[in-house]
Amino acid sequence: MATYARRHGLKPLGAGIGLRRSFYEELPRTERTLDWVEIIPENFLSLGGRPQRALDACVERWPVLPHGVGLDIGGPDALDVDYVTALAELVKRVDAPFFSDHLCYSRLGGVYLHDLLPLPFSEAVVEHVVPRVREVMARVGRPFLLENPSYYANMPGGTLSEADFLRHVVEEADCGLLLDVNNVYVNALNHGYDARAFVDALPLERVVQVHLAGHTRYPDVIIDTHGDRVCDDVWLLYRYVLERTGPVSTLIEWDQDIPSMTAVLDEADQARAVLGGNTERR
Repeated sequence: MATYARRHGLKPLGAGIGLRRSFYEELPRTERTLDWVEIIPENFLSLGGRPQRALDACVERWPVLPHGVGLDIGGPDALDVDYVTALAELVKRVDAPFFSDHLCYSRLGGVYLHDLLPLPFSEAVVEHVVPRVREVMARVGRPFLLENPSYYANMPGGTLSEADFLRHVVEEADCGLLLDVNNVYVNALNHGYDARAFVDALPLERVVQVHLAGHTRYPDVIIDTHGDRVCDDVWLLYRYVLERTGPVSTLIEWDQDIPSMTAVLDEADQARAVLGGNTERR
């Protein structure tokens, strides 16, 4: 069976980094190798000034992919049509080959919660999410990926394993999967399961993009902070994923305690080197 990427004509883009506020001036002028750029669309829905100049300059040089935090694909509220309309305009403006958001909820009673909260892993939630994903894809008109989120408690009402829940959603909605390898690692340690077995249980033929990030260890929990370099164990898990998927577009996420752009690009260079060691399978 053809992979999701092949069906939609999506090719691996290489290694990218996020366009963060501290990089607005420097990133568009860099002479370092960079394959693509990810943006948080909520920061660019009202364009103007420095953000618009930085975004326009990046669009001239690289593919730009929006990765949202405000879609609220699993929430009980109706989809925010104004938000989806603005998102669709931005996706078309940057000519993104695909876009993504998180399989979570982030709004309740019309109030944005400023967090990406986990859903119960259940058939009822699958039935709720799937038509919402289809509506978003129809309104935006581009391939759409859902990311596996990090979570620190199992929500009540779960009847499925996490991997089965992800599989049911992306297969029934016919969308792609953004596999956050750091989230797999964090969740596996926090909830006591085997990260590689979890990867093997996923619909890997739907993986179009990978996220890599750092995390913070505390005595009794690991927090997905995006505030450090990618650790050796996550690099090993990334290699394990690529052995099964072949090369996929890979992003280095660094959103807290952001270092120099040079340090982030060094991490992207390492991801590119790993990608180069995997044969084409897609």
